[in-house]
Amino acid sequence: MNTASLAPAGMARAQPEVSGMTGKETAGVAGVQIDHLSVRFGTRTVLDDLSLTIRRGELLTVLGRSGCGKTTLLRFIAGFIEADGLSGSLSVAGHDLTHVPPHRRNLGLLFQSYALFPHLSVFENVAFGLKARGVPAREIARRVADALKLVQLGDSGHVMPAQLSGGMQQRVALARALVIEPDVLLLDEPLSALDANLRASVRSELKALHERLPDLTIVCVTHDQDDALVLSDRTLLMRDGRIAQLGTPQELYDAPADAYVARYLGAANLLPPNIAFPVGDPRHDVRDKLACLRPESLRIAPLGDGSLHGTIESVEWYGSVLSVPVLLDAMPNEPVLVTMQRGHGMTPEKGMRVSLRYEADDVVLINP
Repeated sequence: MNTASLAPAGMARAQPEVSGMTGKETAGVAGVQIDHLSVRFGTRTVLDDLSLTIRRGELLTVLGRSGCGKTTLLRFIAGFIEADGLSGSLSVAGHDLTHVPPHRRNLGLLFQSYALFPHLSVFENVAFGLKARGVPAREIARRVADALKLVQLGDSGHVMPAQLSGGMQQRVALARALVIEPDVLLLDEPLSALDANLRASVRSELKALHERLPDLTIVCVTHDQDDALVLSDRTLLMRDGRIAQLGTPQELYDAPADAYVARYLGAANLLPPNIAFPVGDPRHDVRDKLACLRPESLRIAPLGDGSLHGTIESVEWYGSVLSVPVLLDAMPNEPVLVTMQRGHGMTPEKGMRVSLRYEADDVVLINP
């Protein structure tokens, strides 16, 4: 498969040298840089003094609940924001785009609705942006063919969109975004219209595509934690227009900054430190933190053979995984969740008195 011709403009050529900077730092300059971005609509502040560096070739997922500002951030990069209060700067691939109109930003866009032209074939849909730019017909044919091969639709150029499945239509829209050789690919909830099985399949295809185009910078907005955990080089979790935490998916999962991050990235048991740590452990007496324990870190043991004691509230079966809420004697009002592989360890039953075991290293102190 020929992917060289689909490398975004400027990626195949040598990057300009920046005095006093290493190659790695220079690559960072060629990504996306946002400084002190604030967006206000009337009295409502959507983004509040946000600064962010996205490295060249990085796949960044922007995660958060509805209304947190993640789509506004994407629209700012694309140049689509018109707000009462808008301040901040944007540079892409080392060029200041703060006041550049959207059609001159050389960005690939893939939104929740694929917006394919129903009266145009797959080839014509993918070629649309190139024709608008006045690219010669022979060059269009080559680049469209390469783009369709890249998304594994090499034989579908003659097909009409209505003849394709939802996942295939999504790949056509992706090819259309890539064929213009963008500096940055922007994805806004690209998988939300797909059912669960197809979503997992297309998610894997996006990850494979990123591996085939390692110099393409991708920003993907999503509300789905699985998208972030599977796709990301780094994940930006937003809350109320601010950055809640930025790091690798593993960093956010294993070392969340606070209770909001811990709960967003998966189930989390948040305990007072004096319950999670034994007397004599210096963390036992910490007052301004919470102890975070992931459900998979807990193991159910016979009563007395563990640090925490309680009663199994219920047993929920999810195929190979059991979800077991346990009401602790020391915390009777809020159950602690344990997840375990079916057939591993003792078999839990509702009402059973048990103890919970875990390693001290599995506990992370976080802000409330």
